[in-house]
Amino acid sequence: MEGLRFYCIGDEDTARGFRLAGVEGSAVSGAEETAAALEAAAARADCGVIIMTRAAAELAREKVEEIKHERARPLIVEI
Repeated sequence: MEGLRFYCIGDEDTARGFRLAGVEGSAVSGAEETAAALEAAAARADCGVIIMTRAAAELAREKVEEIKHERARPLIVEI
C-alpha cells in the first residue's frame, strides 16, 4: 500500500480550497450527508487523516466520537 492520504469534509468553500491543494474531499450541508461522507472516508484503506470543519463535525458529532474512540485510523482533525 502506498502512503496514507488526507481527506476533507466541510462546506463548499473549504472543500474547494483543499481540492486546489490536492486534497480530496466532500462538500456537505446536512447531518445525514455529513455522517455518510465521514463513514465513506473512514472506510477508505488509504485515508490516514480526515480534516473536518468544526461545523461539519458538529453535524455528525456522534459518528466523529465513535471513530475517534473505536478506530486507530483515520485521525480526525477539526478546523
